[in-house]
Amino acid sequence: MSSTTNGKTNFRGSFTALVTPFKDDALDQKAFRDLVEWQIGEGTNGLVPVGTTGESPTLSHDEHNQVVEWCVDQARGRVPVIAGAGSNSTREAIELSQHAEKAGADAVLIVTPYYNKPTQEGLFQHYKAINDAIGIPIIIYNIPGRSVIDMSVDTMKRLYELKNIAGVKDATANMVRVSQQRAVLGEGFNQLSGEDATALGFMAHGGDGCISVTSNVAPRLCAEFQSACLRGDYAAALVLQDKLMPLHQNLFIETNPAPAKYALSILGKITDTVRLPMVPLGEKSKAAVRDAMVHAGLVN
Repeated sequence: MSSTTNGKTNFRGSFTALVTPFKDDALDQKAFRDLVEWQIGEGTNGLVPVGTTGESPTLSHDEHNQVVEWCVDQARGRVPVIAGAGSNSTREAIELSQHAEKAGADAVLIVTPYYNKPTQEGLFQHYKAINDAIGIPIIIYNIPGRSVIDMSVDTMKRLYELKNIAGVKDATANMVRVSQQRAVLGEGFNQLSGEDATALGFMAHGGDGCISVTSNVAPRLCAEFQSACLRGDYAAALVLQDKLMPLHQNLFIETNPAPAKYALSILGKITDTVRLPMVPLGEKSKAAVRDAMVHAGLVN
């Protein structure tokens, strides 16, 4: 479903933004590897460890690197691995990216630097420095809701001229951006949605796939949804969208990934442990997540 050539990518379909399972506040290697195995078995097209959903802000660098290594090792080349490697320190992002490349990741996902609010030129220089330090593709992660800054289409265009900048995970939830980026950057620019609820529109506008939170919990349905979109069967995709929509909403009823971890605990895959400042779901939210899982046919 995907390939990487000449520093550019052709990722297609449903990519899961994996949660990081904990046991007694430590990484749970067995649960993580089992999760990867289940995801691949259910038809997921690619894996994205240690992004936002993987609680990367509260993992140590050693833990972060460990999760990437486990993911690459467990996937064994069956599906591509796009390793989260972003930071608001360029030096740190370079170190994480170099480790991901060494570990065998197919690409890295680099979030726009949060909190310190660089200018568009600062964004360009940040990504250029990472581009110059590694030899695998880079997916820009544009998520103004979390990082405050929004990378402009013009900055993306400048970056796309560099050898390793390959595409974007677009979490703006702005359908217009997909078409704007397509118009300026062309069809080769690999556009992946970063927002489950609007992925249907994103795909209709010319997207290539989705880096999904919901696919942690409903991997088969998300893969089927993406497959329908990619073959242009939007009637089938809409049926799946209706089935998944309560899940898309309720997995964000409290801050991600607490709802996704709770849902996975219902399925018996992991515990619902999160690290502070994340907290487990409240009772009302738990009921809403369970209802959404029933609606999607995942539990009775």
